[in-house]
Amino acid sequence: MLLRVRVTLPDRPGTLGQVARTLGVSGADIVQVVVLERLGGRAVDDFTVVWPGAARVERLLAGLAAIPGVRVDGVWRAIGAPTTTGQDAELLAQVAANPADGLATLVDAVPGLLAADWAVGAVVPLDWASRGGGTGGATVGHASWRAPVPPQLPEVTPLRGRSMTTPDGTHHAIAPFGRAGLVLVVARERSETLSAAAFHSTEVDRLTQLVRASAVILGDRLDLVGAPPVIAGP
Repeated sequence: MLLRVRVTLPDRPGTLGQVARTLGVSGADIVQVVVLERLGGRAVDDFTVVWPGAARVERLLAGLAAIPGVRVDGVWRAIGAPTTTGQDAELLAQVAANPADGLATLVDAVPGLLAADWAVGAVVPLDWASRGGGTGGATVGHASWRAPVPPQLPEVTPLRGRSMTTPDGTHHAIAPFGRAGLVLVVARERSETLSAAAFHSTEVDRLTQLVRASAVILGDRLDLVGAPPVIAGP
């Protein structure tokens, strides 16, 4: 299976090589490495690896924990092939090519881009905060194929790009479209055997840019998301 492994490590020569060697010895085949952050002598790296389905992840975690200064921030299943920012432009081109299904195209693609479980484009009512959040009053414009029914949405107000974690351990990234109360919510769920990392600030920034660009492309079409259908008279 394809796994995403996020580690925080000392930003010094040799440490990245130690992590890569440990992953290989543990049975992981590295297919992509993405540096999310370098700050204050520390780095945050995402490794996408092919991991033997029958092997125990504990072996991998033990090997990484033995490296001085290395901390494992999360290990979770990645959906689809490793992605790069170059695919963001391709996604926006698809949205522009078929704006009638633009929101659905964006929502369906985002989980794969961010190694998430599901995404929902929801319309949040003006009195969302007074209703106590949750799904009450929110209209789902489109949900990706793995989204629960009904989706358990976090408290998304104030509407700004950010990440958050709900009490059940689900990590969310939130990005508003800037019109019609429409917001994109992306989720990574906790499983019994794996624990996903929270959305990093660079991932939230990437999501926010995709949503903003899509909002420019789709324009007034977004005002129709979640609106009741118009029924023609006899």
